[in-house]
Amino acid sequence: MDLNKLKLEDFDFWTYLHTRWNDMDSLGHVNHAVYLSYMETARVDTYSQLGYEGINKDMDESTILAGMEVIYLSQLSHPSSLKVGHRIIRVGTKSYDLISGIFLKNDNILKCSAYFKLVSFNYKKNQTILVPEIIRKNCRPL
Repeated sequence: MDLNKLKLEDFDFWTYLHTRWNDMDSLGHVNHAVYLSYMETARVDTYSQLGYEGINKDMDESTILAGMEVIYLSQLSHPSSLKVGHRIIRVGTKSYDLISGIFLKNDNILKCSAYFKLVSFNYKKNQTILVPEIIRKNCRPL
């Protein structure tokens, strides 16, 4: 999978965001860490779009981030309107993988892409659990 070449049609779930003044760093562009915040917000929206409520540590089914790879392709400046896409591309027994892409809303140029490995987790028991069916049935391998 080439994270540099993701296109709009590679994603199933969308969140629309706007950059904020405080997202910029001293170099005048959106700070690299803020891209992760945009993708995290969109990941929570993706769970909501799926009807999956497991993003709370007080629930029996939740999730925990196990790893990520982020590719920064271009700078973002403020103000910008963004669309952030997600897609579940792999489901294992207790883990699953998402890809994410940040695009400028008006010209559909990929600015940043990422691969996230997530683990289904029960915080009350502090242990991994089986991937919920709602995640399994929405997987679409690349």
